[in-house]
Amino acid sequence: MEIIVSFLVCLGASFIGAVCGIGGGIIIKPLLDAIGIFEFSVINFMSCCTVLSMSFYTVVSCKREEEKIDQRKSLPLAIGAAIGGIAGKSLLKQTLYWIGNEDVVGCVQASCLIIITLGTLWYMLSKDKIKTLQIIHPGICAAIGIFLGMISSFLGIGGGPVNLVVLSYFFSMNTKEAVGNSLYIILYSQLAGIIQMWITGNIPVFDGKIMFLMMSGGILGGVLGRKWNRRIKSYVVDRLFVILMLIIILINIYNFFVFLSNK
Repeated sequence: MEIIVSFLVCLGASFIGAVCGIGGGIIIKPLLDAIGIFEFSVINFMSCCTVLSMSFYTVVSCKREEEKIDQRKSLPLAIGAAIGGIAGKSLLKQTLYWIGNEDVVGCVQASCLIIITLGTLWYMLSKDKIKTLQIIHPGICAAIGIFLGMISSFLGIGGGPVNLVVLSYFFSMNTKEAVGNSLYIILYSQLAGIIQMWITGNIPVFDGKIMFLMMSGGILGGVLGRKWNRRIKSYVVDRLFVILMLIIILINIYNFFVFLSNK
């Protein structure tokens, strides 16, 4: 049962996420929290691995479909994301150590996701009225990469929607360019975070079969979602995005109160 549920969650989340252009990471983590079939640390790790596999596959197989990426921005962003990925995993570990209660940390993660999703929804609905920046300084690019990598790694979500918002605002990137750079940020941050967990011996005990199916479902859902994204009209994607953000907010509100009642 756990195997089937895990596969369907990753398949469905990645499909919907790809249709809306945000990836499935921000759906997988809270949805697995809500279902509650795995321990907190296992969910964080398996979610990160699934997001990593999705981003790696997309970068390798779909790179030609994205607009050319400006290495002056993407390289510092990627380096910063790798540093942020390590910092995010360290922060999560220290937070668990300081608080000593996984349910309280779950409340913190759910609260962060509610705020991030609300902010993303507001920005996307108001972006036509917002004047964006055009940052090119490599140091600032790296700092933004660190910030995004840390959020992505700490929350185990990949960071799809928040990445797109930050890249759109600070770099005036169009959607395709933002998606391309977001993939690099996700790839480097999750890879660095997982390597750091492996080196420090903090990888939790997990079922390899479930992990394989989650990663497979994530990749398959992403492939199918991208195909559907090309077929439907823009206004449909925009409406689906708003609905998806509202659903994610509701799931995280539910998770917050569940974690709160368990602590």
